[in-house]
Amino acid sequence: MKKFLCTVVLCGMAAIPAIAQGGTAPPAAAPQAPAPMPADPVATFVKSQWANVSKNLIGSAEQMPETNFGMKLGTSAEVRTFGGMLGHVVNANYLFCSRAKGEANPQTVNYETTAQTKAQLVAAMHAAMDYCGPLYTSLTDTSAMAAVTPPAGGRGPGRMYPFVQPLIQNIIHNNEEYGNLVGYFRSANLVPPSTAAANAAAAAAGRGN
Repeated sequence: MKKFLCTVVLCGMAAIPAIAQGGTAPPAAAPQAPAPMPADPVATFVKSQWANVSKNLIGSAEQMPETNFGMKLGTSAEVRTFGGMLGHVVNANYLFCSRAKGEANPQTVNYETTAQTKAQLVAAMHAAMDYCGPLYTSLTDTSAMAAVTPPAGGRGPGRMYPFVQPLIQNIIHNNEEYGNLVGYFRSANLVPPSTAAANAAAAAAGRGN
């Protein structure tokens, strides 16, 4: 038992830090100051999400070869072609952003069901993003909560909602449909725009394979 206790004591002595031998303890690392809060944190976040998804949607229209615009995933009749999916996204952006503006939808073409060439769909995607873009770039936390009253319909005046509500709904829907568009790229053995951009950024930083 004495031998065991001596062994424990000796091990404990060996573990005494250098400060007991006249040394000094290493200085503790200074805690990093947190990044300052942006002036409009909600608006800043919404803007960044819009910038990312709008870039991916435009890239999807531009980068997919036109020969794949009639491509479908699976055999279900209700599944859209790649071109039809782009048209659906165009339609939805006009719908949500006209709600944010509190005005009637200015779109006159159903890009989802009307046959379109790649050039027409690319132009339509740019136009839809241009229609929505100023709503996002001018957004502040104050304007986000401004009340919007939609145009009166068959049931009379619509229910008021905050300005940012349809803008967020639009981003959610755009991200959902971009996820679907990625499936078309992968099925065609192509790299989707978001991955291509990430790979390019990694290569530029010297991390590329």
